[in-house]
Amino acid sequence: MPRPLFRAKVEDLTTANEAMKRCLRLAALAAKSEVPVVLLGETGTGKTLLAHAIHNSSARANKPFIAFNASAMSDTLLESQLFGHERGAFTGAQQTVKGKFELSNDGTLLLDEISEMSPLAQVKILHVLEYGEFERLGSEQMLTCNTRIICATNCSLRERVREGKFREDLYHRLNGLTLLIPPLRERIEELPALIAAELKASAFNEGKTITAIHPEAMDKLLAYPWPGNLRELSHTVRTMTLFCEGRVILPEHVIFPPDLKSSSPPPAPVTETSPWPNGQADGVRDLSLAGAVARHVRFVYDQAGRNQRRTARLLGISRATLARHLRGKVQK
Repeated sequence: MPRPLFRAKVEDLTTANEAMKRCLRLAALAAKSEVPVVLLGETGTGKTLLAHAIHNSSARANKPFIAFNASAMSDTLLESQLFGHERGAFTGAQQTVKGKFELSNDGTLLLDEISEMSPLAQVKILHVLEYGEFERLGSEQMLTCNTRIICATNCSLRERVREGKFREDLYHRLNGLTLLIPPLRERIEELPALIAAELKASAFNEGKTITAIHPEAMDKLLAYPWPGNLRELSHTVRTMTLFCEGRVILPEHVIFPPDLKSSSPPPAPVTETSPWPNGQADGVRDLSLAGAVARHVRFVYDQAGRNQRRTARLLGISRATLARHLRGKVQK
């Protein structure tokens, strides 16, 4: 099996796409320096993988790599996660806890979705970058750290600055080098290799021997726009591996979420003849959550060839629960 992705170096990453080749060349240069890096790309394009590869190729490779999602947190929780807290600093703080900056000292800290950070959090991070010091929540003792920051975002920090939602001084501190990771729909030429690698790993994990992909199945995979990028590709390959009971991936094994296809028709208004917001269920009057779950279970059951064991596995539920869904006797 190939080297696990979390141990990959930049030189281990290969591509047939010119834009991605340029991105990897810049990533290799960034790994040899301490320049701040911003990874810009859509969700699922592999920003965390590339950040880890930069770390693994740098002089900090033997030190910790910490990835932290900076969005959707209160200021207190975010401060506690980043800088740590002392016992009794707030309700429920029963012991001293180290934060991400302290844990990643001498290593690399990936701040994912940094564009969503609150103004207070931005101020505190700016202070760490300028002075290399911070305090744990509830403490007056100043701690120092030598942490390299790599940021990841799916929107332009420059635009966030223009909108007044991101500090300009922090932007200039972070924006030493921006690496734009192209979406998968713009990297069609490397799809076959990516699919083959994912299929090899997925078949190994499932204990299956899959030796080929039917040409029509490959055509379906190559024609799909992949709105979820590498994350969706990985999920799709795992799913078709589960469906496949032989050695060849067939067209019927390739299933995409219909509501995520960028090629789907535009949403239709909710009317008497089209009660479904995406216009795909004309005549359906039950718009309840229970009704949606029942339709989804039945859809997966049909796609799985009415095999209850496989359906339950795909849905992540027990066969007993699946049986209740199929009988329509699930509690609402």
